[in-house]
Amino acid sequence: MKRRTFLKNTAATGLSVGFGAMGLLTGSCSKSYAFDLLLKGGLVLDGSGRQGVRTDVAIRNKKIAVVGSVNDTSAHRVIDLNGLVLAPGFIDVHSHSESKLLVNPKAESKIRQGVTTEILGQDGDSFHPEQFSAEFQKYEDAGIAVNIASTVGQGTIRKAVMDMTDRAATPIEIAAMKSLAAAALRDGALGISSGLEYTPGGFASTQEIIELCQVMQGSCGLYATHMRNEDDRLVEAVAEAIEIARGANIGLHISHLKCQGRRNWDKLDRVLALMQEFRQNGGSVTMDRYPYVAYSTGLSNLMPLWSRAGGTDKFIERLQDSETLTKIKQATMKKIDLLGSWDSVMITSVTLEKNKQMQGKTVARIVAQSQQDAFEFVRSLIIEEKNQVGMVGFGMSEDNTKRILAQPFCMPASDGSALATYGALSQGNPHPRSYGTFPRVLGKYVREEKIATLPEMIRKMTSLPATRFGLTGRGSIAEGFMADLVAFDPEKVRDKATYSHPHQYPEGIEWVVVNGDVVVEHSEHSGKLPGRVLRGLVEKHFSADDTDERR
Repeated sequence: MKRRTFLKNTAATGLSVGFGAMGLLTGSCSKSYAFDLLLKGGLVLDGSGRQGVRTDVAIRNKKIAVVGSVNDTSAHRVIDLNGLVLAPGFIDVHSHSESKLLVNPKAESKIRQGVTTEILGQDGDSFHPEQFSAEFQKYEDAGIAVNIASTVGQGTIRKAVMDMTDRAATPIEIAAMKSLAAAALRDGALGISSGLEYTPGGFASTQEIIELCQVMQGSCGLYATHMRNEDDRLVEAVAEAIEIARGANIGLHISHLKCQGRRNWDKLDRVLALMQEFRQNGGSVTMDRYPYVAYSTGLSNLMPLWSRAGGTDKFIERLQDSETLTKIKQATMKKIDLLGSWDSVMITSVTLEKNKQMQGKTVARIVAQSQQDAFEFVRSLIIEEKNQVGMVGFGMSEDNTKRILAQPFCMPASDGSALATYGALSQGNPHPRSYGTFPRVLGKYVREEKIATLPEMIRKMTSLPATRFGLTGRGSIAEGFMADLVAFDPEKVRDKATYSHPHQYPEGIEWVVVNGDVVVEHSEHSGKLPGRVLRGLVEKHFSADDTDERR
């Protein structure tokens, strides 16, 4: 049966009516509808992990009103989902769309994947902790296509108190950092994130982070961490993350878990064993991962953390000091040995027009044409671009990627941004995960690789992240929940973005509903911006009215 979508009006009831010049219903009668929107006959996967049921879902006042058989004539608009799966909207728990959503609020590359909520403030970098309410207001005033929430960044907090200095924090400074964290949490941050491979967050000791995270004791706040190391010291980094969660008595979420570099691929068993032991001893830990074997970061991240202390100007000074440069090169070449070669480093973004032709090419390919030393090329490019160079590094195992994504406590996440195939957000050669993460999981890893059942993977994209990050009333298809929904073709859904041509939307995501409004129709953006800011509730006590209003 061919899929159809149509607006129900009183003509369907047999009444004789007409429409006036202004589009208003005229005649002796008018039709009052019980529901705003009715999604008919989809295979409903409710987010619980249970097998799907082919039924209807009716929406009223932005919420799911009925899950079950509903008469077509009771709804203002009816969409036939014959042949499609209907699931809760996907929740991207690790996103970097902050500035991008203010450039283009349509969130094109995310909403077309079926993402209805993005969690920002990741890797220790967030809105300033004392400005959360003002920053949130910008999105509410502008309008956005997706819902957003945010953690507060440990790196942002440390910079506000200590700037970019590489030293231990004093008790007074730790108290100041805790005060800033508490302010952000009161204003709606979901928890605290860290980026311990980056400056200045990486300058903090384990104990400093424990003390900072103790402001979340007794709340639903979560510690989400880009760990201190994801390659040679991976096991130690996981142990530190667990120590922080245990010391602060809070939940732990490990961002984009990976075993980077071939010599570290066999460490996954030890890492998973550490997490399991933590859970068995009463701890709480989850993780996320993008479905690709390459990571994305700044080119300067190939160089040691100490060389980046003090900010860009100090870093560039060190790159121009011959004695210091020798030490930087030695550390950098160890990183390249870990990845295999300069063939594993692709330039993704630069700012100068004359360097744009490098985007999408590996360092090995670029220097092969010029016969320049690869390290010298990278050093000169960072200096010339004032450290505004992005890269993709190919360093992970496909087998490990499948094993990680298959874990019951792992949530697929993009670690990317809301981009577009047009305008300012179509520039550069970004990681394809910004366009393809969720369809890739559904197409490649569920349909083709069969690492998990479709209902189980939907659970890991919806109710699991909603529960873990405290997004009350979302992530499930259940009566009374907010109507964030996605309808997709399970036989056709797939990613199209590639490393060389990343600006491509996926296929098979046909309808997306955010807070009851249709944002994607027949795989095209409707232009609607019904997204909300979702503020966390870290206090132990809050009223029912507050829950409804703030979520």
